[in-house]
Amino acid sequence: MVIAPSYPMLRDATRATFLQLARRGGILADFNVSANIGTLSDGKQVTFRSADNPDSLRGPNLDWFYMDEAAMCKEEAWLIMIGRLRGSGNIDKSHLRGWLTTTPRGRNWVWREFAREFTQTSLGDHEIIKANTQTNTYLPDDFVAAIKASYSEKWQLQELEGEFVEFSGGVFRNVRPCATDVKLERGLPDRQYVMGVDWARSNDSTVISVMDSAARRQVALDRFTGIGYELQLSRLRAMFDRFNPVSIIAEYNSMGGPLVERIQAMGLPVQGFTTNNASKAQIIEALALAFERGDIAILADETQISELQSYEQERLPSGLIRYGAPDGMHDDTVIALALAWYGVSGGGNGWANMARAKLQEKQHVKAAQAQ
Repeated sequence: MVIAPSYPMLRDATRATFLQLARRGGILADFNVSANIGTLSDGKQVTFRSADNPDSLRGPNLDWFYMDEAAMCKEEAWLIMIGRLRGSGNIDKSHLRGWLTTTPRGRNWVWREFAREFTQTSLGDHEIIKANTQTNTYLPDDFVAAIKASYSEKWQLQELEGEFVEFSGGVFRNVRPCATDVKLERGLPDRQYVMGVDWARSNDSTVISVMDSAARRQVALDRFTGIGYELQLSRLRAMFDRFNPVSIIAEYNSMGGPLVERIQAMGLPVQGFTTNNASKAQIIEALALAFERGDIAILADETQISELQSYEQERLPSGLIRYGAPDGMHDDTVIALALAWYGVSGGGNGWANMARAKLQEKQHVKAAQAQ
């Protein structure tokens, strides 16, 4: 199987190159355009797929796969393909290969896979080949020199030298040092919790993030895809019952409106948060400052860490800043965490502040009774 991040890339670059080489080498017997399957002269088949929807990559065992521009693909696609190799029955394991080629794209999941080979977490099952643009004999030297003269040093490091670079567009710093393993199955007595909810759209995940308001640390994270709204509400209710949060800050945009109204009808303390460029900037910048100062602790969830580290900012022609995930990646855990932090740090129509006052009142009553 041959994979590319999107169908246009698959059709115009990856597939076209394969067909050109296979025909030149005289090994292509047939190609079915509608099915995107090529048959080689020895009877083996090569299937071409887009990684837009990782679930579409599931299927029977493979001898090998090739993932082009892997850093633009979702990590889920990579994990699915690795699983298809490792469960390949009686096929000689020496023939099982997963090829990943890419230009770096910040510090996302490809960077983590690359780093594994140089740490104790490596399983010894990787071989890394790294080359810079200067070794490409098909590009004239003067062309490369012209590119270098036109772009920033960091861009050159990534695009020409193959280095994993954190661009200044990255929003969150100090993420890994703020990650812990302190996860709770349910809330503790006399603690105050706030919940942030980001609803799923097409190909996204619904994420529920729970924070301890006083300790300012994340204690629970639930992430799920491909389920109906009723089941989503059931999962939210189950999380509420475990932690009894004083406030639920849930995205109100799009289908979030009806869901928030359903939660209100359930009698839960929910507030809808309408996300636009200005309000999104408010909660993202507040969360970024919390990481910068080390005021927040989060769970050591690799999906969440990856989304935070790859989150970007872009300056628009109007001068405004737009925040979001890079192409091919998601920001569901980022938004849910930002909403939870918004509630913890005093947002959400004062829910957190009122709950904090009630908690303090209870503590004063207990202290008076003890005396």
